[in-house]
Amino acid sequence: MALEKMLSSRSNAGSFFFSCPNAMTTLLALDTATEACSVALMHDGRVLSHYEVAPRMHAQRLLPMIQQLLGEAGIAASALDAIAFGRGPGAFTGVRIAIGVVQGLAFALDRPVLPVSNLAVLAQRALREQGATQVAAAIDARMDEVYWGCYRAEAGEMRLLGQEAVLPPEQAEAPRGSDGEWFGAGTGWGTFAARIALTPVSMDGSMLPHAEDLLTLARFAWARGEALPADQAQPVYLRDQVATPKAPPA
Repeated sequence: MALEKMLSSRSNAGSFFFSCPNAMTTLLALDTATEACSVALMHDGRVLSHYEVAPRMHAQRLLPMIQQLLGEAGIAASALDAIAFGRGPGAFTGVRIAIGVVQGLAFALDRPVLPVSNLAVLAQRALREQGATQVAAAIDARMDEVYWGCYRAEAGEMRLLGQEAVLPPEQAEAPRGSDGEWFGAGTGWGTFAARIALTPVSMDGSMLPHAEDLLTLARFAWARGEALPADQAQPVYLRDQVATPKAPPA
């Protein structure tokens, strides 16, 4: 469905809400960086989310899912205060789909954007579902590498320890000086668990980012005043040769 129709149309589908604080803000979150396609909406202190594992269907599913959420909440897109998105790392095409939709909406509505790391979203999901307070997030980056980031819970928010990176599994370690038990989250564990240098106490190698957790992280970022203009909705790939073509040798 065209963006213009989505901005003005509504759906009569049923809804499932749960309460959350910060009722005065209306935020939309969306993610297509991995096999999962998901959207979440916070409005009037409640959250509604849709999640599908739909490889290669993100471009077809994302706008209808957003339209459905707006319809279920009974609001127009103009009610949004900001739009959050998974900015990567992840699949090149999937990240670009999210960027395109976010920029289209944000420019049309004159709203700011909130970029959120997909590795952080994985860690936040592990906190929500598993109660894990230290998470080693790993996404299968292909080419015998993983996208890697380690996070620790602080006041309900998973915060990065060290840096995010793309590297061979054998180099995926806990940040220097950190201690305690780790939970492994993400497809990098599903593919490379035996080769990753860090040994977790438990793991979920099939876990994918969920927009519900992206929304949680976006709320923290919004409260800190980290929203950006729409033209700054940019992807993060970590792998330089994918993000930026290298100059030919002199």
